[in-house]
Amino acid sequence: MGDDGKLVGIVLVSHSAQVAASVAELAKGLAGTGSAVPVAPAGGTEDGGLGTSAELIAAASASVDRGAGVAVLTDLGSAVLTVKALLAEGDELPEHTRLVDAPFVEGAVAAVVTASTGADLAAVEAAAAEAYTYRKV
Repeated sequence: MGDDGKLVGIVLVSHSAQVAASVAELAKGLAGTGSAVPVAPAGGTEDGGLGTSAELIAAASASVDRGAGVAVLTDLGSAVLTVKALLAEGDELPEHTRLVDAPFVEGAVAAVVTASTGADLAAVEAAAAEAYTYRKV
């Protein structure tokens, strides 16, 4: 765990509110034992449509920040661009927020499972990114 026992927070950014919420539920469920990892979905637009919302992403990031860093996983192109724009602003996201290059579902599961062990942000990012190597055939 971070020196203070704080867990890395995880934000899941999808173009769909339902997809973001479902992947958050899946990742927490597979992490098991009512994982204490703070996970927040940030899906869709404020009016419930498909798309991404800087405001929802910023709010979700703030909600999971426990001081150990925040890992942000995204689904598709404009979600990535929105997160990059927020990071470039400098004050929109918590300190030590990182956009993680990982597959959305597998990466989310790996990130939550790894964060649940008390791993630091770099280890959570590495575990999520490593999910790219999972072959299915």
